[in-house]
Parts: sequence; C-alpha cells; structure tokens
Amino acid sequence: MDSDEFRMWSRRVADWGVDYRESLRERPVRARTKPGDIARQIADSAPETGEPMEAIFADFERIVPDGLTHWQHPRFFAYFPANAAPASVVADYLVTAIAAQCMLWQTSPAATEMETRVVDWLRQALGLPAGFSGVIQDSASTATLAAVLVMRERALKWAGNREGLSAHPAVRVYASEQVHTSVDRAIWISGIGADNLVRIPTRGALYGMDPEALDAAIRADLASGLLPAGVVACTGGTSIGACDPIDRVAEVAHAHGLYVHVDAAWAGSAMICPEFRTLWQGIGEADSIVFNPHKWLGAQFDCSVQFLKYPEEQVRTLAIHPEYLKTHGHDGIINYSEWSVPLGRRFRALKLWFLMRHHGLEGLRTMIRNHVAWSVALAGRLAAEPDFEIVTEPVLSLFSFRHRGGKDADRHNLALVQAINDDGRIYLTQTRVGGAIAIRFQAGQFDMTRDDMDVAFATITDVARSLK
Repeated sequence: MDSDEFRMWSRRVADWGVDYRESLRERPVRARTKPGDIARQIADSAPETGEPMEAIFADFERIVPDGLTHWQHPRFFAYFPANAAPASVVADYLVTAIAAQCMLWQTSPAATEMETRVVDWLRQALGLPAGFSGVIQDSASTATLAAVLVMRERALKWAGNREGLSAHPAVRVYASEQVHTSVDRAIWISGIGADNLVRIPTRGALYGMDPEALDAAIRADLASGLLPAGVVACTGGTSIGACDPIDRVAEVAHAHGLYVHVDAAWAGSAMICPEFRTLWQGIGEADSIVFNPHKWLGAQFDCSVQFLKYPEEQVRTLAIHPEYLKTHGHDGIINYSEWSVPLGRRFRALKLWFLMRHHGLEGLRTMIRNHVAWSVALAGRLAAEPDFEIVTEPVLSLFSFRHRGGKDADRHNLALVQAINDDGRIYLTQTRVGGAIAIRFQAGQFDMTRDDMDVAFATITDVARSLK
C-alpha cells in the first residue's frame, strides 16, 4: 500500500466509523448471529497472493457489523460499558498510525512523560492524596495481578521470585465473594492457589466485607502458621455494585502488616464527582487502587489506571534489567514497563489527554451524574410496577430487579432476559443475589440520553407482559 492508498483508506475508514456510530440506534444491540455463522463466511486458509483492499473492505462490511454486539450502542445496559468517546477514538487513530513501542522512556519519551502527567490529572480529579503515583495498565486484571504479586513478595520478604513458594508457608489473601473473578485468576497465576484465597463474609446494604470477620480470619491463619499477605477490597463490585468499608478494612489489614489493593474498576470513574466518594471512604489508606477509564469515563479500550502509594515495591517485584533495556546517561527517569507485567506498552496516555481536554472534568461529571440519576429513576419506575421487585438498590448507576411470574422464578427471569435481548432494543445481563437469579441494569454508555432510559422501561415492561 503506497502513501496515496494509505491516505484514501484512512479517510474512508474514518468516515465509515462515523456512519457506524450514527446508525447504532437503528441496530439491535446484541448480535443475532448463531454460532458458526461468521466462520462459514471466512476462507479456511489465508490467500497465497494479495487481494485488493476494495474486496477486503466489502467483505468486512458484509460479514462483521451484523456479527457484533454493539458496545457503543446508547442502550447497551449489560455488563459495564466499554466506552470509546470520539475524542478518544481520534487519539487512538494517531496511536495506531504512530505505532510506537512505549516500554522505556528512551523508546518514546513523549509517551512516558505524558503518562506521568495525565495520570496525575486523574489522581487530582479523584481526590486522591498527593503521595500516590500511577501507571496505565491494559486492564484491571493486569493491575490486580501486579498487586497480588507485590503482596506475595512483601510477605515472603522479597524471596518469592527467587525461591518460589514451596520453601515458605502458604501465602493467604483475603477478599469477599463480591470481588471480580480477576482476583481468582491473579491468585492462580501468582502461584498462591485458589485454596489460599480466603472469602470473608459481607454485611449491610452495600454487601461490604465484615472487618471483624477479616480480623478473625487473619488471626486464625497466623495461629495456624500460615502467611497472611494482603486484602483485595472492592468499590462497585461487578455483580451488584458491592462496596467494602475501605477505611475499616485497611485499618485491620495494616494492623497486621498486610497490603491493601482496591478494585474500583467501574465505580472509580464516578469518584470525579465528590458526592460519590463516600463509597470509598478511607481510599487514601490503600496501597494500590485500580480503575478503568475505558469503562465509564470514555477512554478507548484498553486503558486501566493503577495508583500506587509505594511504586518502588511494584518495581522491585516486576523489574528486570538486562543490558539491552538499560538507559545510560539519564538518572531518575521512569520506565513504566518496570511497573507492569508485560514489557511491551502502547501509547495509552494520548487518548486520556485528548479525552480530558476535549470534555473537561465538568463535562465528564455531568455525564456520570446523568447516568446515576436516570438509573435511579428507572429503578423507581420498575418498583412501582405490580409484578416487579428491586432486588438490590442502585449503587451509582447499577441495580438489580426481578419479575414475578411462573412457578420457577429463576427460569422465568432467565427467559425474560433472553426475550429482552432478542427484542434488540436494549441489552441486559443477569446475576445471582442470595442464590437466586436477578436481572442487572447499569447505565453508563457515553452517548446515552434520558430517552434511552425510557426505551429501557418500555422494553422491559412490554416484554414481561408478553411472557405472562
């Protein structure tokens, strides 16, 4: 592809992207394809000779869009959002065109220094103390893994990477049932083992970890000769928005010398609004915090920020210094690959720089406040309907509900979710609360309006009536 073709196709793809976004409300949110429908349209083997871009792009338009669940659809109310505000998308075009490998300061000084600055913008916006530094990871899963590895190394007096785990007592990590499964995976990958992830009971309306039960579990493990290492707490858990009492959890953990990591992957974005910060009271006591600007804040995926009180501990855990990665003649520089599990790094800071400059913090706050208000309003409208019950009250913009109908409540509500998603106007998911199926609703898509909330109410109630 020569420069003229590159220019033409870059413009054409950009135009297609704008047209695609404008068409989303006309599309069903969830893909309607069946397993194998897409694969049957793709050749079994790669071509031996090159094909014209026109033919490739025609096949893309024929095969791909109808085979997608549209995460940028304004009525995507399932899971959590994976927002990509247009300003962020434009920045990612530039990142893709530049194609820099940003593993070290010397391989991309602009990427490193912009990352330092925009992460501190976010620290200030969230109201975190000045002592925190930060790094942009690919996902909250990677940030949580890094935090668990630091917990492990601190508990093993920095000998785990060298000696392995077999020479030491079993390392123990504590969390409630409400944390994301990325915590389980971090425990597996770190070698700590699922049997050493201790589940602490929850209590209260926010399903928060019981600090007294945490203290008792740590003391019991110490008495048994085990090695407590850290606590993973959550603010805005994925299932129903559970929030641990961070201040009291941290007090217990630090009294025993344990590391505290807080997963605020979704809810952390809302903390740019001061009125929501009661949900993570005491957050300044955490050792590590992760939140995903690529969820609710509007940054193009992938973009997850980890804040660290003592970044030198993460560097000590993860950094390796072969000669070919050393930067000679520059003291005091930051190489963010030493803060991360992967060596390779994209220029993720650019999309945050574009996003925050284009919308401003007040614009982003307005979006989040609207989503919260609209979700609360929808919960109220459903609660007033005779056959609906609110199972968990809104935490920010997330709540769960159930419809009464049929002899088997779980089967009925699963059928309702499926029918709603087949309808195509909105997309929801289910969870379990107290062992029973509940339907989740979360508002968070960047382009959502109040009218989209009205469509959600109409769809849920219309489909529920049709199942009677």
